[in-house]
Amino acid sequence: MTTVLVAARSASARARLEGLVAGSRALRLVSAPPGVPLARQLHDLRPDVVLLDVERDRVETALAGLREPERAGLVVLAEDPRRALGGETLGRGLVRAVLPRDAASGEILAAIEAVAAGLIVLHPGALPGHAPVPVRAEPATAQPLTTREIEVLGMLAEGLGNKTIAARLGISTHTAKFHVASIMTKLGAGSRTEAVTIGMRRGLVVI
Repeated sequence: MTTVLVAARSASARARLEGLVAGSRALRLVSAPPGVPLARQLHDLRPDVVLLDVERDRVETALAGLREPERAGLVVLAEDPRRALGGETLGRGLVRAVLPRDAASGEILAAIEAVAAGLIVLHPGALPGHAPVPVRAEPATAQPLTTREIEVLGMLAEGLGNKTIAARLGISTHTAKFHVASIMTKLGAGSRTEAVTIGMRRGLVVI
């Protein structure tokens, strides 16, 4: 199970994000008392992923106490994704995902799972030269993809068939078909190509 630490200056933002994480069966929330430096929390709690709300601050400010890359991947929620990242932040290997602060719950959960699986998730609004893109609200019943489904989605993006996916993952072809069907259902896709397209739009697939 993926362990997640929430870091936020605002008590209300922290409570909201911790509630989101705690409500997911695939995630386990870990936390420390307010006021404990982030570096100390990372050292003591050893989370797999850190969900970091930076409000109007730059990421470098929030990560000032971290001198070396940690084992945890950071999912950053920023007021302006384009201005959130400085020149060295991504290069240090700390930040693995950047989303706007008003991202839908499903997008945040999917980004956490993607980062836990070793992927990088960048919202289009975080890329230089791109105007901020409004986040499309997802249905309340939308389900985030599991870590394995995100892995299979990446293989679909490579154009692999069920047999090849099964061989690469060491599973049966039937199980591979099940994962593909589940992905398409959760993403509301009518074809593999559409599933990949939706996955890229949501930052689940990086080409």
